Amino acid sequence: MDLSPIKLIPAIKDYLWGGRKLIDEYNKKTDLSCAAESWELSTHPDGESVIADGHFKGLTLSQYFEQNGRDCIGKNALAFDFFPILIKLIDAKGNLSIQVHPDDEYALKNEHEYGKTEMWYIVDCNEGAYLYYGLKHEITKAEFEERIKNNTLLEILNKVPVHKGDVFFIPSGTVHAICEGILICEIQQNSNTTYRVYDYNRIGADGKPRELHIQKAVEVSSLTPPPDIQKPKGNTLVSCKYFTVDHVMCKGNLKTPTKPDSFLSVIVLDGHGELSLCGNKLDLTKGDSIFIPAQDNEIQFIGDMDLILSYV
Repeated sequence: MDLSPIKLIPAIKDYLWGGRKLIDEYNKKTDLSCAAESWELSTHPDGESVIADGHFKGLTLSQYFEQNGRDCIGKNALAFDFFPILIKLIDAKGNLSIQVHPDDEYALKNEHEYGKTEMWYIVDCNEGAYLYYGLKHEITKAEFEERIKNNTLLEILNKVPVHKGDVFFIPSGTVHAICEGILICEIQQNSNTTYRVYDYNRIGADGKPRELHIQKAVEVSSLTPPPDIQKPKGNTLVSCKYFTVDHVMCKGNLKTPTKPDSFLSVIVLDGHGELSLCGNKLDLTKGDSIFIPAQDNEIQFIGDMDLILSYV
């Protein structure tokens, strides 16, 4: 098994609300006119990451796992039926739909994939930016359906101002939306199941209103207010049964252990420098995504960089 760190090329999505920051500022290469999302660490069939260089160059991430041996993802990830997480950078030039994701039980039964619990790290945002996070107060299913039908749903959503560095944990069932002027690093379960509840009456590329999924949303949504937003303690932003996410700053030189029981994902949010592991060196710059196989070792970062580290 090759334990070398590998650089990934993301899958790019050009959803109608996306902007160009990922292209212009985060070095994403695409012929698309916008990059709403870059799927930085993904084995999902709707958009897989690809190995950028080295012995495995050109392979999708799932092909790399098969050729390099699945032990490279670590025993914690092997405990899941599928590769457990998907990591994105999201550039919301416009509002995303008001939406909700099902839990594992509902999604596996109805969509044949995992549900989606996720977390957001606010990489950057415009002054006055906000998002929607759950409900202000408890409501009934009947009221939920009625408010969707009469376009008054926004009145009962919890509108939260955001600032650079804020962290949100979004359990499955939480009604939510990223709103305009926000750039996010999202770590989520490996799922692409989203139920749209409200979409501002927007028209899709086909000239028709985008599809809503009201009945499924009513079945899976939590209709009580979400837990209070907790500020992270130390470097760890979120830790749950699906993933752990750390935020670290490298100022000149930083050493951190690899994970013997899990792969490690590195996302470079800002800066540039170098990663050194087992005699292998990778140049790093803003927007880079690195996959590090499970191993008992130590990584050295050199340079000035803002990093997100994720593992299971």
